[in-house]
Amino acid sequence: MKLYKQNIFGQALFLKRFLITLLGFISHRRYNSFNQLEIEGSEIIRSLPDRNVMFVSNHQTYFADVAAMLHVFNASLYGNENNLKNVVHYLRKPKLNIYFVAATETMKTGILPRIFAYAGAITVQRTWREKGKDVKRPVNPSDTDNIGKALNDGWVISFPQGTTKPYKPIRKGTGHIIKQYKPIVIPIVIDGFRRSFDKKGLFIKKKGILQSMVIKKPLEIDYENETVEEIVEKISYAIEQHPSFLSSFSQEALREAEKLNKKRDFWEY
Repeated sequence: MKLYKQNIFGQALFLKRFLITLLGFISHRRYNSFNQLEIEGSEIIRSLPDRNVMFVSNHQTYFADVAAMLHVFNASLYGNENNLKNVVHYLRKPKLNIYFVAATETMKTGILPRIFAYAGAITVQRTWREKGKDVKRPVNPSDTDNIGKALNDGWVISFPQGTTKPYKPIRKGTGHIIKQYKPIVIPIVIDGFRRSFDKKGLFIKKKGILQSMVIKKPLEIDYENETVEEIVEKISYAIEQHPSFLSSFSQEALREAEKLNKKRDFWEY
């Protein structure tokens, strides 16, 4: 007989609750004090079922994006209307069956990432990149199974581009998972996090930045008849990461930024 309740991944729920509450109190001012998070669509959160919901979002930092979503989801479930007021109340009993997909190598880079991992990470091995280098490896079936387990148990936050770089293609694995498990898919568009925080999202880079999070209505998906490619295309438009959102000027600026990033990766690794 177990002395304490565990979730589907064998994590102690009392410890997970403690970590989410503690990290929530520590991070709250990042979104509701020296930086402000503008929220739209919190009423959608309250209308969702308790399980089999997948949130798909663009990605700007490793951890600040997820932390903000945990704040917004719990505040919305508490009854807040597009705000993060009354943090003491909405973090008193946080929703514990929220998970987020993260790269295995990212969650093993230090003590803080390991703590964040216990708060709800589903770690997956990237099939295309590792330690700043391009690789090519098959999908690990257990990674997909774990995402399926998490969907059957609750909500999953996914960043289907698999990178914090903007306007990168959506990974087809997300489309396969959606077709297989048929979750309700909620698109989220975030902005301002890249300007507010460092790449990892652990340190404040600049104060006084207006951050935004727009929660959109569920995607209409024909799980049986739509192809993976059609689902992927639909997601790229919904999270506003399709190349058509870029002007010709922005495309040129993005290419120059990628050249600089490649040089930086070379020196870092």
